[in-house]
Amino acid sequence: MPRLAVPLTESQIRALEPRATRYCVADGNGLVIEVMTTGTKVWRFRYTLNGKRQPLATIGDYRMISLRVARAKAQKYREMVAQGISPVTAARRDRGAESRADLLRDAAELYLATAMAGKSEEYRRTTRRALDKDVLPAIGGKAVKAVTVEDIVGICDRIKSRGSPKMALHTRNVIKRLYDYLIARQIVTANPADVIPARSIATFASRTRVLSGDEIGATLRAIDASSIRRPLKLALHLLVLTMVRKSDLVESTWREFDLDRALWTIPAARLNREGDQPVYLSRQAVAMLRELQESGASRTFVFPSVRGDDRPIAKSTLNQAVKALGLDVEHFVLHDFRRTALAHSRDRVHSDTLASEMGTEPMPSDAPDAGAAHERDTMQRWADFVDSHIQRANRI
Repeated sequence: MPRLAVPLTESQIRALEPRATRYCVADGNGLVIEVMTTGTKVWRFRYTLNGKRQPLATIGDYRMISLRVARAKAQKYREMVAQGISPVTAARRDRGAESRADLLRDAAELYLATAMAGKSEEYRRTTRRALDKDVLPAIGGKAVKAVTVEDIVGICDRIKSRGSPKMALHTRNVIKRLYDYLIARQIVTANPADVIPARSIATFASRTRVLSGDEIGATLRAIDASSIRRPLKLALHLLVLTMVRKSDLVESTWREFDLDRALWTIPAARLNREGDQPVYLSRQAVAMLRELQESGASRTFVFPSVRGDDRPIAKSTLNQAVKALGLDVEHFVLHDFRRTALAHSRDRVHSDTLASEMGTEPMPSDAPDAGAAHERDTMQRWADFVDSHIQRANRI
C-alpha cells in the first residue's frame, strides 16, 4: 500500500528552500508543490487517467494561490478525472483567472484566507472591516505594486476627518501587515506603509483604562472557559490578584515563594532596584500556585516554557493568548489588569466601594497595625471582590 502524504501547512511551505534541482513535496490526494531552483513554488496536480500516469497539471504560483484554494482546485480536478475527463484545460482556464491576483483586492483575499486562518474571530473581523470599509473602495482596483504612500495617507486622512484617529492608525497597520505578508510571498518587494510613522496619524495620551467589576468578571470567565493551556489561565488570573507586572510574574521562580506564609518575595536583582518586594498572597492566589507547583512542570520556574523547563515562557506569551481569545471587552490590553487592580485597591473611593460590596469595613489608613496586615487584608478583599464578579458572570 502506498504511503499516504502528511498534509502540509502554510509555515512548512514557506520554509521550503530551493535545491540544485527542482523537487516536489506532496500534500496528499494528488496535490503537490514543486520548488524550483530559483525558489519559486508552483502548485501541481498529479493524476492517472485511463490507467496511465499523466504529466503534472499546473494549478498555479504559490504566491497567488493559498493552500486552501489549491486543495479546492485539486478536489475539483480529482472529480473530473473520476469521470474520465482530463483537467488540463480547466487548469489552464483557472490559471488565467488567477493572473488577476496582482490587484490589491485579490491579494487581500489571499491574505485573509491564509495569514488570518489561525487568528481569532474578532481579529479577523476587525481586519476585514478595515479593508472592506476604507481600503478596498479606495485602492482595491490598483495593482499591489502601484499602491503609493500618498494612497495610504489619503485613506488615513479621510478616516481622521470622520473623527476616528484610532481607526486611521488601525487601518494603516492593517495595510502594513498585508504588505509584509505580500513581501514574504515575494509578490512585492517594498511596503508603502513602512514610511508612514504612527505619530503622523494619531497620538494618544497615557492609558487610563480601568475595568469595571463586571468587566473583570466577564474577562476572567471568558479566559477560564477558553481552550488555552491551564497554566496560562492561572497566570492571567494571578496577574489580576497579585497586581504585579507581567514580567515579574512570568519570570518568577519557586524559591521566591513561601506558600505556607502566603508570601512572595520578588528579589531586588530582578526588579533592578535596591530592595526586595514582598507580595502578600490571597487564599485564591495560594491555591492557584499550589496547583501549579503540584503539576511538577518545573522545579525552577512557575511558568516554564513548553520547550523545556529550564526557562520561563516568553513575555509575549500572555499577550498572544489574550489576543487569540478575541475577548468581548472594548479596547482591552493586558496591562489594564494591573492598572485596574491598583486603582480599585489604592484609591480611597474604590477601596470603600470594594469593602461595601464585600460587606466589610475598610481599615482606617491611620490604624496602628497598618502596613503588612493592612496589605494582606487589602489583597484578600480584592481577591474576594474579583471572585464575586466571576460568580456573577457565571450566573449571567
